Amino acid sequence: MIRLLTVLCFGLLMEAVGVVLLSKGIKEIGGMAQVDLGELLRLVGRGATNRNILLGVAFEAGFFGCLLFLMSHGDVSFIWPLTALSFVLTTLAAKLFLHEHVSGLRWCGVLLIILGAGVITYTEKVKGDAKKPAAAPVMP
Repeated sequence: MIRLLTVLCFGLLMEAVGVVLLSKGIKEIGGMAQVDLGELLRLVGRGATNRNILLGVAFEAGFFGCLLFLMSHGDVSFIWPLTALSFVLTTLAAKLFLHEHVSGLRWCGVLLIILGAGVITYTEKVKGDAKKPAAAPVMP
């Protein structure tokens, strides 16, 4: 269980860093002036040479690798909801590194995500406790 949570935390950190880098990169290269194939190809070309976008994609790929590991070693019903904690780290990273304004209502949503992850983690502990055999009575 500790190994899964360690990989999860590492993956969530990679996800948050990746999203922040992608956001910075997209802001650097600008958006699409119009929606057509030529403009899309120009945007992809600019993105393919932007350091922040390339690093962001690499961090997102690292997160995906962690996710594959986690799902191969744990229940999806346990692992997948915990990946919602990436929203918590990403919100913190956006506030600290991108200097985004995060409203009180948005922080309330972040708190709900944390509470939900706590419930999911607790259910895994309860499931683990239920699997433990009962102690045999001690004979005198």
